[in-house]
Amino acid sequence: MIPEQASERNQLDVADQVQAPSVGFLKLRLDNLHRHEIARRVAVAARRGARLMVMNANAHLATLAQRQSWLPELFSQADIAFCDGAGVQFAAFFLTGKWLQRTTPPEWIGPVLERLGPEASIFWIGGQPEIAAQAAAAYEARYHVKTAGVQHGYFDADPNSADSRALIARINAARPNIILLNMGMPRQERWLLDNYHLLETGVAITAGALVDHAAGRVRRPPRWVANLGVEWLVRLLVEPRRLWRRYLLGLPVFGYYVLCHALSRGRA
Repeated sequence: MIPEQASERNQLDVADQVQAPSVGFLKLRLDNLHRHEIARRVAVAARRGARLMVMNANAHLATLAQRQSWLPELFSQADIAFCDGAGVQFAAFFLTGKWLQRTTPPEWIGPVLERLGPEASIFWIGGQPEIAAQAAAAYEARYHVKTAGVQHGYFDADPNSADSRALIARINAARPNIILLNMGMPRQERWLLDNYHLLETGVAITAGALVDHAAGRVRRPPRWVANLGVEWLVRLLVEPRRLWRRYLLGLPVFGYYVLCHALSRGRA
């Protein structure tokens, strides 16, 4: 083992002995971890060949979690569950007084793969067929990683379906150390709930639209836009037909749940 690998392995051993600070937010458990720490933990786990569940919550998912009880259950099982979105960050501060670190998979997956290089073996799940293939090829060229497999998002995700059984068999045969779920919320989370116990290896990451970013189909706005809390507006302007319902209808519903929670706490 080279010194860098030994150092990372020892760092993770020490870090895992201390549970990450977390916040209970609208039925979800969210870990207060900086993106650099998430990247480090994911890289070390992937290098080990360990199983790890990494999830994220934005306002859309937090809203879904109020009506679908399996989502909070899944978050309670996650090894890392982080804040992904200004709405969750501001609402969590309003309800708990805790300022959560906020990040997205496209912000830290690059540093992970830069650390791992050819040691990374990625299985892509989700996205349009040509987009998923482009994303895999782009990451191979950019980070010199290996592609363990590609599965587009147009398959029957029911746990009893022939498609899902065949996919699990392919993943376990390929033995990737990173599995990127790009199926959209809550489909990717439901697939993870139904199938995580069947996966023999891999850091499973709910990555949302990462496949589109990797393929160059969607570009992220500058970090300062996200820091201002208006990244959602930029995304809406870029993809209005796909995202108008989530933001124009979903954000007021999210605000309603936050307000109801605040009022219920005030009456307690």
